[in-house]
Amino acid sequence: MIQDEGISTITSTPLQFFTMMPLSPKLGSPYLWLRELKSEERGLYLIHFLLTCANHVAVGRLDSANLALDQISHLASADGDTMQRIAAYFAEALADRVLKTWPGLYKAFNSTKIPMVSEEILVKKLFFEMFPFLKVAFVLTNQAIVEAMEGEKMIHIIDLNGNETAQWLALMQVLSARPEGPPHLRITGVHPQKEILDQMAPRLTEVAEKLDIPFQFNSVISQLEDLDIEKLRVKTGEALAINSVLQLHTLLGSDEVLQKPSSSAAKSANVVQYSRYSLSELLDKDLVHRCSPSPDSVSSSALSQSNATKINRFLDGLWSLTPKVMVVTEQDCNHNGSTLMERLLEALHTYAAIFDCLESNMSRTSVERLKLEKMLFGEEIKNIIACEGVERKERHEKHEKWCQRFHIAGFRHVSLSYYGMLQAHSLLQGYGCDGYRMKEENGCVMICWQDRPLFTVSAWRCCNRMNIETAFSL
Repeated sequence: MIQDEGISTITSTPLQFFTMMPLSPKLGSPYLWLRELKSEERGLYLIHFLLTCANHVAVGRLDSANLALDQISHLASADGDTMQRIAAYFAEALADRVLKTWPGLYKAFNSTKIPMVSEEILVKKLFFEMFPFLKVAFVLTNQAIVEAMEGEKMIHIIDLNGNETAQWLALMQVLSARPEGPPHLRITGVHPQKEILDQMAPRLTEVAEKLDIPFQFNSVISQLEDLDIEKLRVKTGEALAINSVLQLHTLLGSDEVLQKPSSSAAKSANVVQYSRYSLSELLDKDLVHRCSPSPDSVSSSALSQSNATKINRFLDGLWSLTPKVMVVTEQDCNHNGSTLMERLLEALHTYAAIFDCLESNMSRTSVERLKLEKMLFGEEIKNIIACEGVERKERHEKHEKWCQRFHIAGFRHVSLSYYGMLQAHSLLQGYGCDGYRMKEENGCVMICWQDRPLFTVSAWRCCNRMNIETAFSL
């Protein structure tokens, strides 16, 4: 996946010799020749250093972790090739996790940071524009809503992440062309930042007036976990649709906290041996089980009670609104493991694919690419690796687990329509890059880079909770 021009495969690697070298903080002999490695060999070293560093961090051997981070710094680069860029952000995340073991130091380093709403808006806009993922999700979601709302005269859509007008502008165009005339449309946008909702309302209202659609926009300023269902103000006679785009995974957190590993927890790190494997082959190997577990490990049952309470309450609330359709877009990744090593390996897989998308479509010097990697993906990586407890929001899980949760909450799966999938497939084909793919699995659409699923779109409707066993069998 990551190659210098003219290089095909690695024919030999000195990693077995390097593992016997002393790790010195000085710019000694290892560093000078490490800088001259070819791209694929450098990628192998970076994977080795990242896993070694993470293992040291997990067992509390922080001096050794510091040396590994120093080594990574001489090979990683935020404007280099794919593996260099990934390594730079994973190293930053591991360093951030180490800092958190000294709360006073960590708070002092971050005390002057000011979150900028304008930056959040910018990076979300860049993600929408540079990748087809959300565009495909919007096409599929809108078609599911249109089909579920056929013949309805009053439609209410609850948008659980009200920050993107493009989806609803497209839906308005379709609704305005209905033979029986457009319905009365009400959209409730939920977002923690008032400024973002304030930007949505006038734009949607303006277009609705031009299309002669009776329209109302309601703002609900709230974090999703604090959302009062009553504030959504669902009225009798309205046909309700719920839209969730990359939101529900933030409700999977429990109350565990990151503890400073004790020195007694330190164990001898298992050295992961690398020989003649490519980057993708290395990432596909089951390396987690060769590394020492994090001391903050807990039981990793599929739906642990501590992690499920918050999301279950929230889904119960949505079910009580009896929506005609609920469409959910989520990352199809397993970043909610109970150990640092589990999450690091899974995240390496995912972000290697995402950064490869960027490498294939954008220049390495692109300012937009650098902003996306730093402000969006870098922050996600940091949250997955450095945070625990309620602070860890990026708890992405595989679609199978979401299916279990939705069934338990009283929802039944609805297959996305063939026409919607045709529209989405046409959009991907017109994107000018053959790496993007889409596949249907049991009525759910998976949006992939090459053969790796990255996002899923699925539709659901309420069913009788007395018949949950039947829902599981579907």
